[in-house]
Amino acid sequence: MSLQTEIEEKLNQSLKNKDKNLYPTLRLVVSAIKDVLIANRTKENKVLTDQDLMGLLKKMVKQRNESCEVYKQAGRTELLESETREIEIINSFLPKQLSEDETKKLCEDAIKKTGASSIKDMGKVMNELKKTHADVLDFSKVGSIIKTVLK
Repeated sequence: MSLQTEIEEKLNQSLKNKDKNLYPTLRLVVSAIKDVLIANRTKENKVLTDQDLMGLLKKMVKQRNESCEVYKQAGRTELLESETREIEIINSFLPKQLSEDETKKLCEDAIKKTGASSIKDMGKVMNELKKTHADVLDFSKVGSIIKTVLK
């Protein structure tokens, strides 16, 4: 079963169960999927690949994290809690991200594999990691790790 189908089925189930914590977020996700399909004019497809969908979900999480920062600064706790709940729901459809130590080990291995010796080679290392571990790495952490290792 594709990830998109799984999300749509979970939405239908949450609507039947009247789960007010779950279905608003899932509606946002399904709406974002439809927006992408319309933008790509792949309406005859009606399904995004799991890889494309994961990219969309990561983008949605990133947007919500940015909103959380704004709400923290403004002292808007009710909105912060709402965004945090949405992040948890969206993250439930994404593969678990690797820990800091595991990420650092993968970065060091990729640096050795590509023969990177300076910060100018950062792009090579990032490309290598994206080929093999794009779905389980947080690339904002990866960038800072590579910078410290390649100094």
